[in-house]
Amino acid sequence: MTDGKHGGAAGAETSGIGASAAPGRERRMTAGRKRDAVLRLLRAEPLEIVARELSVTAADLSAWREAFLEAGAASLKARERDDRDEKIDRLQSKLGEVLMDNELLQAKVDRLEAGGGGGPFGSRRSKR
Repeated sequence: MTDGKHGGAAGAETSGIGASAAPGRERRMTAGRKRDAVLRLLRAEPLEIVARELSVTAADLSAWREAFLEAGAASLKARERDDRDEKIDRLQSKLGEVLMDNELLQAKVDRLEAGGGGGPFGSRRSKR
């Protein structure tokens, strides 16, 4: 790659000013570049111009904008974890353990009752 000291398309590419890549040489659209493109749209730059400069379709650019806005809205709904969340997690874990134990005991009771003898211990033979 270049060291950023040269002018022309290579210098514009590394300077981050939004110049399009040289013909036949496509740049990868990283998350940062997509974010910068969406921010340009949110600053009221025309969609067609931004898409043309970045060599992407208007549909892709619109999809990035929608995903960006949805993620932003979702992050505003989230709240920080506190002591209640830790207590809820601990209680849910304990409840899961108790339910599992209960299911295992019920299965054991069902096997013993179906296994014979009518009683919980089945029929026993005398040791004499």
